[in-house]
Amino acid sequence: MKVMTSDSDFQVIGTAATGDPGFGAPEEGITPEVDPADVVAADAAAREFADRQTRGSAGLGGDEVGRALVVVVDDRVAHGETESPLGPLVGELLAESGFHVDATIVVSGDEVEIRNALNTAVIGGVDLVVSVGGVGVGARDVTPEATEALLDRRLRGIEEAVRSSGLAAGATDGGLSRGLAGISGQTLVVNIADSRAAVRDGMATVAPLAKYVIANISEF
Repeated sequence: MKVMTSDSDFQVIGTAATGDPGFGAPEEGITPEVDPADVVAADAAAREFADRQTRGSAGLGGDEVGRALVVVVDDRVAHGETESPLGPLVGELLAESGFHVDATIVVSGDEVEIRNALNTAVIGGVDLVVSVGGVGVGARDVTPEATEALLDRRLRGIEEAVRSSGLAAGATDGGLSRGLAGISGQTLVVNIADSRAAVRDGMATVAPLAKYVIANISEF
């Protein structure tokens, strides 16, 4: 089979409009020869098309958006006293938004530990790091303080969007969060509160904004 785009080389192979053998249809009783290479190419194209449809129906929209890392700030979880479902939940929500999650790190509510975890993500070159917890008004809520020192630029629009959507959704800790958002190097850093409602609402707000920011960062 040969199909060329130029007018002089364009060749029509067969037609459904007529059974006239002289118009490209095979003569009766003669089986047209099929090039095995065409069969292989058609099969590969069909598989590729099916794969695109599967990815589209899953909401991934094609290629992954970028790499992400999750930092859970929780004294009890860090000390092994309890398990937290929030790390896996954030990872799942990120994956649904098209991110590849490198890892989930758990640290206690210590400013140095939090800063080191965030800095590790930045040095590792991830596109997005989301911290969960430590954004309230308690003595151990020091995630904003640990984050601020790392940021080259604050993105107050994301911060306010997270707080506004949290209040609207009834996630009080999300609405009253002191969490920050900004750029550190080539990495977007976002703090969110640690209730399930705040996580779900916060990620629904952050994900589309993160895609926009990452696309703009990658242009430079």
